[in-house]
This record gives sequence, structure tokens and C-alpha cells, in this order.
Amino acid sequence: MDQAGFQRGLTLFNDGEYFDAHEVWEDVWRAAPGEEKKFLQGLIQIAVALHHHSRGNAVGARSLLARAQRNLADYPATYAGINLVAMRREIADWEKAPDDSKPRGFEIKLQT
Repeated sequence: MDQAGFQRGLTLFNDGEYFDAHEVWEDVWRAAPGEEKKFLQGLIQIAVALHHHSRGNAVGARSLLARAQRNLADYPATYAGINLVAMRREIADWEKAPDDSKPRGFEIKLQT
């Protein structure tokens, strides 16, 4: 995986720049080996979902979050330095949020 691109996307995501993060991660996804593609697709879907939510499209956001959950389901508890157990909980919180609100901020943290 292109680590520089992955990290750049992560920084953009955590800064709330979801559309830009998705664009960067798509470039990483295109060049990634097969076993990493679903993982990256899940991250891209989360970024696009939060972008949709920020534009008032809660239904589209929840749909993409559900697809992201499915894409990330087969990965171990930690993958590419990300605690996927915590991320899955974050996604579930967002999926349950009312259409006109959002739970606390969504941040992807790397394990150290």
C-alpha cells in the first residue's frame, strides 16, 4: 500500500476533509494489492458517507456506512495500524444517529 497516500488521506479525514480524503484514498486503492482493496474501499465509503451527511443526505450516508461495515467485516481487529473494532463502533454510532444530527466526531486513530 502507498503509505504516503494512505497517511495523507488519514490526515484529511481527521481534519474533516472527507471528500478530499476519499479522492486521495481512491488513488491508493487503484494501486493496492488485492487483499487491501476491500479495506481501502471501506475507508473510502466512510469518507463519502460523512461527506453526504455534511450535505444533509443522511439516508445516503447510512447506506454507505452499512456497505463499509460489510467491506471491513473480514479484517482482523487491527489492520494497517487502525483499530477496526473501535472503528466499527464509530460506524454503528453514526448509523443510529437521527437524520438531523450526528454523534461525536469521527476520527481514525492509528495504534501505536
